[in-house]
Amino acid sequence: MPAGLIESTRAARVKRVAGLYAVTPDLADTDALARKVAAALAGGASVIQYRNKAADRALRTQQATTLARLVSHHRALFIVNDDADIAAEVNADGVHVGDEDADITVARARVGAERLVGASCYDDFDGAVSAVANGADYVAFGSFFPSGTKPGARRANRALLVRGRSLGVPVVAIGGITSANAKSLIDAGANAIAVIADVFTREDPQEIRRAAAALAALCSREPTSRDSAPGPG
Repeated sequence: MPAGLIESTRAARVKRVAGLYAVTPDLADTDALARKVAAALAGGASVIQYRNKAADRALRTQQATTLARLVSHHRALFIVNDDADIAAEVNADGVHVGDEDADITVARARVGAERLVGASCYDDFDGAVSAVANGADYVAFGSFFPSGTKPGARRANRALLVRGRSLGVPVVAIGGITSANAKSLIDAGANAIAVIADVFTREDPQEIRRAAAALAALCSREPTSRDSAPGPG
């Protein structure tokens, strides 16, 4: 792929890191997982991150392959958590790494220049600056609220989202986010909100779709100048 096309492909993907960023739950049943993801996409999720900490590599590869096709059909972004090799293998749009995962430059080498590398920065703004300098295409801050997925996660202040506007990349908020508390993060400057439980703990696909639609609708609101004050965390 010519260098100019690689750069334009990646830049187009970066612009799409916005809105509802739905992160999958740990499910061994691939069909059930696909049904849940399809419902979230129908509700307006613009990014799906495949994350399954309980699965072995064979199952993760199988599930990622299934979801990559599904997400592509809905014209959303598909990101694989942690595993850059699987992300490249299933032709995902990118990989997301944390502080215990592959280095950003290593992940970039594995997925290629045309795909995204996102980075979890928790409550560390200086870490986000470093991540961007090392090639991260977007950063995630959190946990902003108590999280059932990661109950011991470090807590982040909304002021990070305001400061995050200076980074020049999309900023994702994560951690305990629901339709009841997402607005404060969007107003503070989050380009996207990453949600697991408030979407995927539901079993009825129609309920998943409605929950996703409610969150996606909140994301469509543009922050005002009055909203930009950091406020309490």
